[in-house]
Amino acid sequence: MFKWFKNIGPGALIAAAFIGPGTVTLCTLAGVNFGYTLLWAMTLSIVATVVLQEMAVRVGIITQKGLAEVIKEQISSVFLRKFVIILILAAIVVGNAAYEAGNISGASLGISAIFDKSTFNYFPILIGGIAFVLLFIGNYKILERSLITLVLLMSFSFIVTAIITKPNFELIFKGMFIPSFPENSMLTIIGLIGTTVVPYNLFLHASLVKERWKLKSDLKYAKKDTLISIILGGFVSMSIIIAATSINAVSIRNGADLAKGLEPLYGSFAKYFLGIGMFAAGITSAITAPLAASFVAKSCFGWSDSLKSIKFRVVWIFILIIGVLFSSLQVNPIEIIKFAQVSNGILLPIVALFLIWVVNRISVMGEFKNTRNQNMISGIILLITLILGFKSILKVFQLL
Repeated sequence: MFKWFKNIGPGALIAAAFIGPGTVTLCTLAGVNFGYTLLWAMTLSIVATVVLQEMAVRVGIITQKGLAEVIKEQISSVFLRKFVIILILAAIVVGNAAYEAGNISGASLGISAIFDKSTFNYFPILIGGIAFVLLFIGNYKILERSLITLVLLMSFSFIVTAIITKPNFELIFKGMFIPSFPENSMLTIIGLIGTTVVPYNLFLHASLVKERWKLKSDLKYAKKDTLISIILGGFVSMSIIIAATSINAVSIRNGADLAKGLEPLYGSFAKYFLGIGMFAAGITSAITAPLAASFVAKSCFGWSDSLKSIKFRVVWIFILIIGVLFSSLQVNPIEIIKFAQVSNGILLPIVALFLIWVVNRISVMGEFKNTRNQNMISGIILLITLILGFKSILKVFQLL
């Protein structure tokens, strides 16, 4: 146990990345609109995330390279290589710039749930300033410990909120393991999966583990870290759904509204716990999204510089500025977050396919390549994401 605590880090950062405002928003809407019935989507998401992130961890530790760099090296066709690089950069770097406004706005909504909403305009600048300082320090250890603290604070806040609502555990277990598809729930299901199994986290995780671990023998610590952190993150997401299930209000649009809805029923404690949880969720994602984009750019372009290099900093500073700017303009973040999460569900199969392909190459992984059982499980996960992604496209264009 002491060794695990000593090695905890990258997995917690991945949990910090996927439990952002998008997760809080979609889990809130899932609970309000469908009760416990969509908890199975979170169970599926946790399994899928563990499987995919474990493969990304193996790539990072065994090769000591970023995932994008490894993929790029394995493609012999110059045209295809350039296409893949553009696709990755567009999906991760440009995509994270769009996410950042939602992350910062989500953290601001968390503060607004506790304090005076009239000062909302200043909150994005405050959030952006905190993220800037932690990223600019350029010390992985400081960044890691700061995010772990915020993740623990967030986890405690949301889990306590769920307990306060005195949930029905029989219905919870039924919802977790028996799939159901209530009317008009498909986009919410796709969103719940997309907000947990995040494509950019695969690139971020592969880069983070090589910052922390250098030896192949360390792989066992990385796997434990991944398993425990992601399961904890899944429980946090489920806690939000459970808390939202306890109220019936059509005006609920986000976590801040959920805080207001719980206050008359369970007292001001619920509001404060949810507000703190939303703030922690927003600010951790506001830090990890620019960080992931910088790591992807570094991997795609083959930069060998450290976290303090000018090129690395330019990427995350650009994304942070975009996020603060759009958040300060008070563009409604809820629809942006929902759209981004559904897009994530569509992009996921493409990234997952590249990952599975790389992890099966003996020239890259050697004895650590995927086993037959791992390929069967990852193949099923890939198929599920393909089906859900296809259905989401039909749904968006009103063909389903």
